[in-house]
Amino acid sequence: MPLNYSKWDQLELSDDSDIEGHPNVDKRSLIKWKQRDIHEKREQRKHRIAFLRAQIDCNNVLLPRIIEISSKLADPSSATPPTAYFNNLVEQLQKNPSRDCPPGNDPSKIEHTYDGMILDLLRQVGEVAKSKVKESGVVESEKDEKLGKSLASEISEHVTRLKETIVKDTKELEGEEREQRKHITSEDVHDGFENKYVPPKPAPPPVSQAKTANKPKKTTTEIEVLNPKAAAAEEKTSPDEEEEEEEGLPDLTPSLEAFSKIPIRAYEKSFEFIQSHRDVVVHGASDALLVAAFRAQSDGKALYAKQCVHQSLLLQYCDKLGGDGVRLFFRKMIAGDQRAEKVFVDDFEKTYKHLAERVRISLEETAADGREQIQLVPENPNQSISFNVPDGPPPENLVLEGPGTEDMDVEEVRKALQLRWDVFEAFPEELQKALKEGTLERVNKVLGSMDVPEAESVVQSLDMAGILSFADGGIRDETGSG
Repeated sequence: MPLNYSKWDQLELSDDSDIEGHPNVDKRSLIKWKQRDIHEKREQRKHRIAFLRAQIDCNNVLLPRIIEISSKLADPSSATPPTAYFNNLVEQLQKNPSRDCPPGNDPSKIEHTYDGMILDLLRQVGEVAKSKVKESGVVESEKDEKLGKSLASEISEHVTRLKETIVKDTKELEGEEREQRKHITSEDVHDGFENKYVPPKPAPPPVSQAKTANKPKKTTTEIEVLNPKAAAAEEKTSPDEEEEEEEGLPDLTPSLEAFSKIPIRAYEKSFEFIQSHRDVVVHGASDALLVAAFRAQSDGKALYAKQCVHQSLLLQYCDKLGGDGVRLFFRKMIAGDQRAEKVFVDDFEKTYKHLAERVRISLEETAADGREQIQLVPENPNQSISFNVPDGPPPENLVLEGPGTEDMDVEEVRKALQLRWDVFEAFPEELQKALKEGTLERVNKVLGSMDVPEAESVVQSLDMAGILSFADGGIRDETGSG
């Protein structure tokens, strides 16, 4: 296809050889004067074009109004005499003028408005008509009739002149615009086609882990033992637990928080939100929603917990469907695919039920582990604790045998054995079974289920009755010390 270079014919070029100057004037000054002359003429043409356009627009507004006035003054069948109509119109424009004016004029000045221009014209016409009637020397009875005809004649002449002015200005405007188009200036330069590379937006970062300061406080079990130092020596934190504590849990971002508040099964709203918030479909987002669901369920906010579980599963399903998973998943859901929706809803109900059960168990464990306990702990790892559990009350015929029993009083021994049996019989049945089993873990478990005052009383009774026995035969009660 041939290229059209005709537009370059309008380019105004100049060369130093085109300028012929006076030998007493340097050529550089002549070039500057020539350039200034070109720019001045260009500005004058621009101002002239703007003036002509404004004047034509203004005259096109005034012309219909003046034609209407002329037709009413020249109408012989009008009930109102021409002079009366003319005077009433002048009076109306003087007392209640409109503030409509051409663009750029000041509406607060009456002479800048359209009504002010009409009023000025009517005054001129009135003075000319009166002077003509006066010069004609008509009789007094014919003055009104003559004045009415003179007014109509003058207004008609102004209509003709205004039409001619509009035609003249329009031709001049066309000539100026034609001349302006002959020369290409910097104002005519524009980008016809431009190709720019816009890099894609970077992928949003994954959901960050919660900082240590923002972690939920962990409920610890405070156990009151007979030997706190030995218990403290046995407590060690595994490296895996320390790493888990440092890692923390994912937090909800502002976008995820807004996403979690979308109603359940509102698939269209969720799809629109994901399309406008790319930072929702990122690594860790579904985990953050599940953590928020767990916390909400723990706080008794079951509805919000369900919403978080629902939105978390939405993201998980989209991720499992691959790169185009978001579009594929929501297309099926919005279209009402019953089989696909049933699979998703069943999974949602199952997941929420499992989460609610985990929260219930966690709350029970927290309630059980969050109180003080009394536990029996040896003073050192080489020491053991045993329990001397009586089989029954002392027999009627008590016989003391063995070395060291010569100086013992049988009745005193009988009283001690009876006391041990009475103390044992007073214990709860569960504690009796644990003492008969003879393991420290079983006894500590029963003591841990008791309130602290009751457990302390049991330990004192065990010690007093001689049921509690250390390998070295001594007991050091350090309950509450440390």
